[in-house]
Amino acid sequence: MSTSDTKGRIHVKSDLMRESLVSSAFNASTEKGKIRRMAPDVHFIAVGGQSIMDRGSEALFPLVDEIVRLKEKYKIVLGVGGGARVRHTYAIGRDLGLPVGGLARIMGGVEEQNRDMLQFLLAPHGGITFVKDHFQDLPMFLNGGLIPVCIGQPPYHIWEPPPEKGFLPENGSDVGLFLMAELMGAASMTYIKDVDGIFTDDPYKNSDAEFIPELTVEDMKARNLPDSPFEAELLNCLETSRLVREVRLINGLEPGQLAKALAGEDVGSRLKGSRSRELGEENNE
Repeated sequence: MSTSDTKGRIHVKSDLMRESLVSSAFNASTEKGKIRRMAPDVHFIAVGGQSIMDRGSEALFPLVDEIVRLKEKYKIVLGVGGGARVRHTYAIGRDLGLPVGGLARIMGGVEEQNRDMLQFLLAPHGGITFVKDHFQDLPMFLNGGLIPVCIGQPPYHIWEPPPEKGFLPENGSDVGLFLMAELMGAASMTYIKDVDGIFTDDPYKNSDAEFIPELTVEDMKARNLPDSPFEAELLNCLETSRLVREVRLINGLEPGQLAKALAGEDVGSRLKGSRSRELGEENNE
């Protein structure tokens, strides 16, 4: 709404005009209202760097074949982690005394290597390098039948927030792709790693580890799992998200699991935001 005074000046009426944008009470009042999804039919898929990419052709070729088959039915965006090379790079960076923003920036450079390898494999089937500076072009890529492939690292670069503990960036590849999916209002967010889902302990080290098919962020934090498959910051993002209210973890070494996950079948583990009921369903339309 706008009005004009006797001198012809335009005055724009706004609930935000005379409010403090750092007021906790005022910010709480903005919770209400519908959020429109930019891409409600798009599925975001994170391919693990160490768990999948580092295993080479044995793990990657069957997954690539499955993605090619699924792209005929679903719109897919792929993100990839850096794997073992990220760990080596971090070690060198810390030895050189680089700040956390510098570590975040070089991590993204390592992930670009895996992104390019995955894109090359998918190129005959529409695989295309997706750089986040071209985010607005994503609907055009998807409507053209392409498979965008990007890095998972968030585009914070040197602006990476200081970590609460330690010296490593808290926002890694798990977080970056989730933030993209939340912004787009994606249909689903699936993480592909080398385990069947979430367990009470590392199933490769402890044969008595129990499988957890579904849990909330609150439950997962309370369990304080000794070996979580997700970055801790992802839990915080999922807890405050408005559109993507759950993520799924599946085993990329098991053929067919991705197809079942995208079809909504019971496979892998689901991690859900604890605040979904508090936010209300009107925000998820």
